[in-house]
Amino acid sequence: MRHVFLDHQSATPVAPEVFEAMRPYYTEYFGNASSLHQHGLRVREALKVARQQTAALINADSEEEIFFTSDGTESANLAIKGVAYANERKGKHLVVSATEHPSIMNSVEFLEKQGWTCTRVPVSPEGLLDLAALKAAITPQTVLVAVHHVNHDIGTIQRMTEVGAICTAAGVPLYVDCEASAGWLPVDVKAFGAALASFSPHRFYGPKGVGVLYRHKRARLVSILHGGVQEGGRRAGTENIPAIVGGGAAAALAQQRLAFRQEHTAALQRRLWDGLKTHVPYIKLNGPEPGPDRISTNLNLSTEFIEGEGQLLLCDLNGIAVASGSSCVSKSLKISHVLGAIGLDHALAQGNIIMTLGEANTVEDMDYTVETFAKIVTKLRGMSPMWDEFERGVIDSVINPTGRGKSFSQHAADISGKAAH
Repeated sequence: MRHVFLDHQSATPVAPEVFEAMRPYYTEYFGNASSLHQHGLRVREALKVARQQTAALINADSEEEIFFTSDGTESANLAIKGVAYANERKGKHLVVSATEHPSIMNSVEFLEKQGWTCTRVPVSPEGLLDLAALKAAITPQTVLVAVHHVNHDIGTIQRMTEVGAICTAAGVPLYVDCEASAGWLPVDVKAFGAALASFSPHRFYGPKGVGVLYRHKRARLVSILHGGVQEGGRRAGTENIPAIVGGGAAAALAQQRLAFRQEHTAALQRRLWDGLKTHVPYIKLNGPEPGPDRISTNLNLSTEFIEGEGQLLLCDLNGIAVASGSSCVSKSLKISHVLGAIGLDHALAQGNIIMTLGEANTVEDMDYTVETFAKIVTKLRGMSPMWDEFERGVIDSVINPTGRGKSFSQHAADISGKAAH
């Protein structure tokens, strides 16, 4: 059985060069960066180099604008809450896109419980931000706008220079979540007009346990983690030196291999999607078509009449690692808020999986995935009451309607209504 890893957005293997760069800082150079002796000085120099490597990846002016955290979630929390608390005398209003990552949305909801307000700007069916609505959402009380560079769920690339221009004209700082783009697409915080930006090296062949937050020197930010004066007093706690060194090495490696990564994954993405839509009937790509509006590593797919969890489990049993875009919580199937924001039919959102590509994937991996996934879909539909009802003409397809029956959502609503009476 072939083994194919198609969940690179959740994690990537640590590159050999990165692992070798980290190794001495576990055993030989083990000092604390806050110490004043030679052991501390040595690792402080390593911290400086990692900041320089990381700053170069995103075109920051100086390593002094780079702060290290434990991961992307902490970076997002620090950006959202740190700016909100630092600027609350000006106002308590935030603006975010409707499709931000949960670390951002949950940080916003936390602040809303404390008296802040937030405008969630709508997106198109392909996930592109409504720029007119963004401009209209900003008020004199707005202290931060948060917009991702690439969507973590459907791969949409936002028009960041236009977003940045709107924020700059309004005099409001912009925070850009680069979790899904850093290491795979060019990231230029100056071109974006970003006051803050964040990403995690473990998504591009670096280690877990380190996150990066870029902060422009004029952006006001207060610490949300209190203790020592590490990271310029904005992120207390002993630095994770091996992970930070690895993160810097991964950033340097990404700069070297960025063009190859884009070209390689774009070719595989096209082959995989062309194969799936040819061999799997009633399948839909969520987000833009492969091209300039979609990152080349991501395919977000809805396969009609079956659920995402079953697809994920059978893929895993056949050696293919993918992510499911839905999760079952307390016996209630919940769909991704991103899929809800783009207006995807609820039944299609439940049949959602995400395939994300990496450097090590091959043409043979894509062909195996297409062949295997087509068999998985056939097997699951053979056990699906929804597929049976579709074949009998009781319900119709949302993806390719035949006119023979109702949509699944309408059928379910009718059944619910009858049960209520």
